[in-house]
Amino acid sequence: MEGNDLQGRLFLFVVDVIKMLRTLKGGNDLRIIRNQLGKSATSSGANYEEAQAAVSRADFAYKVAISLKEMRESNYWLRILEELYLSNSEVARLSLESFELKNILGSITLKVSQKVK
Repeated sequence: MEGNDLQGRLFLFVVDVIKMLRTLKGGNDLRIIRNQLGKSATSSGANYEEAQAAVSRADFAYKVAISLKEMRESNYWLRILEELYLSNSEVARLSLESFELKNILGSITLKVSQKVK
């Protein structure tokens, strides 16, 4: 893993989400969820990556906040998939990972936004 631990965790999360999405079978409803989850997961990782090159504390706070919003969306889609694919342990694992990443990003967002004000 490159960069800090959170960067590496987000990168692996995105890769694992993409791999998991390739395995799911379903119709139009799944296509919509697959598209939305793929976009939100990759956006969360990309925005955190961009935050590492922020030009100011405010810029960093903004990009991490976007990463958090996208991770919250990812967690939402994964919870839906958990209900649809109850026996899929990979979906459950990724749902838990998205919950943990959401909490970490939320904590960073809170700390940084307090310092920016």
